[in-house]
Amino acid sequence: MPNVLERFKLDGKVALVTGGAGLYGRQIAEALAEAGAKTFIASRGIEALERQAEIFRQAGLDVTALPLDQSQEASIRTLLEEILRLAGRCDVLVNNAVSRPAGKDVPPFEAFAQSMEVNATGIYMMTEVFGRHMAERGGGSIINIGSIYGMVGPDFTLYEGTAMGAPADYFFQKGGMIQLTRHAAATLGPSGVRVNCISPGGFFDNQPEAFLRRYCPRTFLGRMANEEDLKGIIVLLASDASAYITGTNIPVDGGLTAK
Repeated sequence: MPNVLERFKLDGKVALVTGGAGLYGRQIAEALAEAGAKTFIASRGIEALERQAEIFRQAGLDVTALPLDQSQEASIRTLLEEILRLAGRCDVLVNNAVSRPAGKDVPPFEAFAQSMEVNATGIYMMTEVFGRHMAERGGGSIINIGSIYGMVGPDFTLYEGTAMGAPADYFFQKGGMIQLTRHAAATLGPSGVRVNCISPGGFFDNQPEAFLRRYCPRTFLGRMANEEDLKGIIVLLASDASAYITGTNIPVDGGLTAK
């Protein structure tokens, strides 16, 4: 029986992070690779992913960038096939990639529908395709990146005087992701596949001072999250240290939703 620290290691495991060049994706991919996993990052923005993967490789981490259009089933299946060709299997899937077309010059209803293709249907397809692969192998871990805004309603006073907002599609999708997590955990659990959700709070990204002044005191820790704060929970849920954890949603929000 390995000691407890050994159970956190991901040596020999293969992980996929959708996205990987953004604020969440960078630290998620870095955490998995630092823990020993052969890590793939995938999205439509392959040029940015390639640059990020090269930064990781220069730091001695095993990270490979691959193309993915999460709105297309064929692209998802091709991604799995390529990972199987390169690594033989996939043990960990992190559903992190999102699309935010609402800010584009398209009608609001059309933007909502486009958002759903990637952030709802696309995540469901990723979970189905990769979950079935893991089930056939007899085990694996799927980690969905949700949000506290899948747990609570919007507070528009936070954004007064800024260009920031709280679009309806984001709340719709992040709330649904928690229930999809539970459904997938129930479906895949008998095959040894665990499915969990992480719901981060706000991450510092040079937001306007007015927003920071309102938001930070709402957390117990008095600050927004940084580029290290997701790494521990990601490794925990990806590793054998969480072998009996599935179907759960874990806030990583400095205590905001506990108030």
